[in-house]
Amino acid sequence: MAMTTDNTTRWTVTVSKETDIALRSFLAQRGMKKGDLSKFIEDAVRWRVFDQTVREVRDKFADLPPDELQAMIDEACASVRTEMFQEPAPRQPDA
Repeated sequence: MAMTTDNTTRWTVTVSKETDIALRSFLAQRGMKKGDLSKFIEDAVRWRVFDQTVREVRDKFADLPPDELQAMIDEACASVRTEMFQEPAPRQPDA
């Protein structure tokens, strides 16, 4: 993902010296440069947010029988597919 200055926000974060050294060593071992630190952090944050979201959803549906949950998922997927592949409404001429 290419980041441009129009689409970025500068963060100031504080981490332990141990974490800093471990991460920079990790990146260096893989041939990554200083600028790759931001890309690594963005990727890590995205994965963490995704992981937390999945955990929350799993917790909310933990008491639901698997067959009922699968039926809900199938219904939602079918609804989205119908919406995505629907013919667009004819465009009305401008008055």
